[in-house]
Amino acid sequence: MAQEIIELGTQKKSFFKDKVMELLPDGGNLNACLTCGACASGCPASGLEDMDPRKFLRLAALGMDDIITSTPWVWMCSMCQRCIYVCPMKINIPQLVYYAREAWPRENRPTGILKSCDIALKNDTCSAMGASEEDFQFVVEDVLEEYRASQPEFAEMKAPVNQKGATFFLNQNSREPVTEPDEMVPLWKILHMVGADWTYGTKGWAAENYCMFLADDKSWEHIVRTKAKAVEDLGCKVWLNTE
Repeated sequence: MAQEIIELGTQKKSFFKDKVMELLPDGGNLNACLTCGACASGCPASGLEDMDPRKFLRLAALGMDDIITSTPWVWMCSMCQRCIYVCPMKINIPQLVYYAREAWPRENRPTGILKSCDIALKNDTCSAMGASEEDFQFVVEDVLEEYRASQPEFAEMKAPVNQKGATFFLNQNSREPVTEPDEMVPLWKILHMVGADWTYGTKGWAAENYCMFLADDKSWEHIVRTKAKAVEDLGCKVWLNTE
């Protein structure tokens, strides 16, 4: 059976090899990776696109930037950081994956993530579904009224919007008020039962940040700052993100 021969690039400086060095703890060397496979054994993306965290790191360490910057596997990594947790050397492989995502031209990044990021940037709700401030408030109030009427034990339950000075500012996945509004209610019930002082904001209420997964630092920061300003403007003490 013929074996594929992989040629190691030595003619040009490797960007990712330098990045691997930066990620090694205590300024270590490439031997810090023991190739033990602990990272791959617990990775939910192992085996996809013939790639896993151990192989990805070794390719980077060997200076094989062409593969690192072209494998679609980087978009399958969930950034869960399980690989760091089990790595005896605590090498930050997800950060290396993030660098690889950044190397892709923005227009070539996965369409779903790209569109969700761009939609979220269009208004201050930060909703990847494009839900407006008015639509969100209407849905919250409508669902609350329905549950108060149908479940007497929760007749006093509240789902405040823009309540100034509340302790908790609650974020909500923007898919739920748009397509699955009933999914918001269990959390309301928990907050009601424990007597929590909380509120939504019509601005910055969406919990997700697809711009982070897109590896678009400027847009990622814009989304976070918009949400943080919404929390500050209402004078809330704790930003409670459900994602």
